[in-house]
Amino acid sequence: MRKSRFNESQRQAIVSSHLKGGKTVEQLCEEHQISPATFYKWKNELDDMQHEEKRRLRELEAENLRLKKMYAELQLKHEVVSEALQIAKKFAAHNKKKA
Repeated sequence: MRKSRFNESQRQAIVSSHLKGGKTVEQLCEEHQISPATFYKWKNELDDMQHEEKRRLRELEAENLRLKKMYAELQLKHEVVSEALQIAKKFAAHNKKKA
């Protein structure tokens, strides 16, 4: 497979210049000496990449929410156990005084 003479940021710049309404596909292809098929291939690849990034972001947000809930539950359990331990210590100290 032949290596492209355009790197990723150059491809993005070319596609975004079309999306901003600056130039038509034909003008861009002529200016950069690429075929319209290449342009649309780049455009589809960038769209796929953006959709993948959005999907991954949604997954990470869902995982973050799950972990926050887990942390909150563990924090509550810790507080309950700590309070129970303090009560048990007070009870043990009170029983020791009686004995």
